[in-house]
Amino acid sequence: MTTVLVVDDQAVVRAGLRTILELEDDLSVVGEAADGREALVAVAGLDPDVVLLDIRMPRLDGIATLQELTRRGARCRVCVLTTYGVEDNVYDALQAGAGGFLVKSDPPERIVAAVRALAAGDAVLGAETTALLVQRFLNRPRPHADGDGRLGALTEREAQVLRLLAAGRSNAEIARALLIGEGTVKTHVARILAKLGVRDRVQAAVYAHLHGLTD
Repeated sequence: MTTVLVVDDQAVVRAGLRTILELEDDLSVVGEAADGREALVAVAGLDPDVVLLDIRMPRLDGIATLQELTRRGARCRVCVLTTYGVEDNVYDALQAGAGGFLVKSDPPERIVAAVRALAAGDAVLGAETTALLVQRFLNRPRPHADGDGRLGALTEREAQVLRLLAAGRSNAEIARALLIGEGTVKTHVARILAKLGVRDRVQAAVYAHLHGLTD
């Protein structure tokens, strides 16, 4: 059973997410929080597998909460909730350790799939979000070089996988593009994460964009 904590300052949003998730036999909402401070207490007490975390909240916002969870070494995977497709602090959330993004207007099946993916150790970074992030990178100064040499440790195949991963491709899509098995893709992704020193594919995608691996 995957346990979920829902964090949002709007009670109606929390109630809606609870209803969606608890219709599934394998998902259980173990708690709710109305702001970041309540969320930190709830995570410490309930130890959820996944946290759905609103960005804009009183007292302690989602970014600060995520940073604190990362600092504490919380094991939960965090999916950021946004009102719109992209916000000014989405990039900050990625750097702070977010494992994915959901728009509050997303259909129920997408929300359920995202929670399951996060619980399985995957990340939720769809093509739309990736495109928006890439556009932001294009509007910024040129990415800095791979100064610490971590990209250089990748094999040619791993670099190919990372480029596709950074473009928002799923493991199945990467497998089809490179004519290899999905299991092989998972092995490559695991090695990429280890070599880059990042915890999930979202962080790997950010690293690839920051260090100029992608166009």
